[in-house]
Amino acid sequence: MDAIDRKILQIVQTDGSLSIAAIAAKVGLSQTPCWKRIQKLEAEGVIRRRIALLDPAKIGLGITVFVTVEVGEHAHEKLDRFAKALSAMDEVLDIYRMAGDVDYLLKVVVADTKSFDAFYKRLIETLPLKKVTSRFALESIKAETALPIPV
Repeated sequence: MDAIDRKILQIVQTDGSLSIAAIAAKVGLSQTPCWKRIQKLEAEGVIRRRIALLDPAKIGLGITVFVTVEVGEHAHEKLDRFAKALSAMDEVLDIYRMAGDVDYLLKVVVADTKSFDAFYKRLIETLPLKKVTSRFALESIKAETALPIPV
């Protein structure tokens, strides 16, 4: 990956709606070589997908909750089942398997506390859990999706 690829990545992750012509102009290439670079980055899995970012509050999802989970048992088969169950829950935006005092960290977005309670009940039914802690976000100070591109 060279400096032009990195510049392309910076551009597309901040505005995926730009045309190939606009991206090419910003990186100093003509359209065809720029398009080929983007296709290569997609084929290599560097660009996983192109999406639109929505404002959760404007679509009725006003509550973000960070949930930490300690599982009771660490059998590989049960953890796989747990991960698949979490992945199938639309409210769960991010799932991280953690090192340290908790096993998982989840980012959950819901409409209201009643919706979170319904999610919570489904969560605790997935497998026996040792401890579940929920932290409700009061304000989003910074929420980025653009990764810092190493030079």
